Amino acid sequence: METITASARQQAAIPTQADRQLITGPGAQPPPMGPLIIDVTPRERTAISNVANILSKAFGHYEHPDYISSLHLNAFQLLPERIAGLLSRFGADFSRNQYGALVFRGLTDVDQDALGPTPPSWKETDYSKLIKYGFICSLLHGAIPSKPVQYYAQRKGGGLLHAVIPDEKMNYTQTGSGSRTDLFVHTEDAFLFNQADFLSFLFLRNEERVPSTLYSIRSHGDTNEIMEELFKPIYKCPKDANYSDEENTEDVTTSVLYGNRKRPFIRFDAAEQIFNEKAGQSPEAMHNLVRFWEEAKKLINNSFIPESGDLIFVNNHLCAHGRNSFIAGYRNDNGQMVKCERRLMLRMMSKTSLINIRSVTQTDDPYFIMEEHYGKLFNNGPSQQ
Repeated sequence: METITASARQQAAIPTQADRQLITGPGAQPPPMGPLIIDVTPRERTAISNVANILSKAFGHYEHPDYISSLHLNAFQLLPERIAGLLSRFGADFSRNQYGALVFRGLTDVDQDALGPTPPSWKETDYSKLIKYGFICSLLHGAIPSKPVQYYAQRKGGGLLHAVIPDEKMNYTQTGSGSRTDLFVHTEDAFLFNQADFLSFLFLRNEERVPSTLYSIRSHGDTNEIMEELFKPIYKCPKDANYSDEENTEDVTTSVLYGNRKRPFIRFDAAEQIFNEKAGQSPEAMHNLVRFWEEAKKLINNSFIPESGDLIFVNNHLCAHGRNSFIAGYRNDNGQMVKCERRLMLRMMSKTSLINIRSVTQTDDPYFIMEEHYGKLFNNGPSQQ
């Protein structure tokens, strides 16, 4: 992982050599194997905190319509120039050297006392304590530029910001609420045609020191023979473990790779497409997926352990994410399991175009996506009329 730090030159938004590699690449580099890590300076961290406090007073909430409608302006006017510049270039970079994820190390300070104990699950989360962090996350999405959205497929909406917390009742599930089993790498909502374009994961707590798992389609290099088979529209992807078995009945097939044939995008969920026996893949599809997985799993990166205040920003068309298994509420100190506060992470999702998703959004809320499975809309959610 490459690390860059701020300087007066970067504060003026003039790209460094590392920054330029985000845009064009030097031409002869090996495929990227991990995300770029950006060390946020104390000056930048203070500026971001101050901006979030100002916005909290001005708008009250990060979902305020006036704030969201002017999000891009706020992002470019109020974020530190280096941060805004990095994100703006990242949003339009699909090159061979772009891994598809950025790590902002030390993006914000987290007041652990004000946060209080981690709740038992996301359902008990007190979002009034998270308003400042919602402003910070949304500003980063605004710099892409992209609009934060919510999905009915995720907690029946649940707002633009989701607390992701290990839940004892879901220990062994392939969901963000699980913990006792590895969460296989996946692009978010791989069972949707209108999945999020960008994701942010802000870590308020990771005292268990759980590595974050990332996998980029760019780590393979240009499309090879195995990858070429994944352009065929023959693959199924059931809805994930948040749904009951009887709901996974759709028979739609699609491709895993799409877009540019040489440097493609990816829509992939290893747990559901390969290891879910009820996926119903054809023999050809399963053969191709297994061959691809044998190659892909060697390219998974889990060398970064997030700390409080770190944020991982992901292009959901280039980079899949997951995490290692862990015991929630315990950390390993020299071989001894010591009790600690449980992990607490905040997720936000965004789309670059509200126009392109209009056919699957609520009539009166273009930020609320009602897609259930590959183009099919929910018929039991809020009114579409």
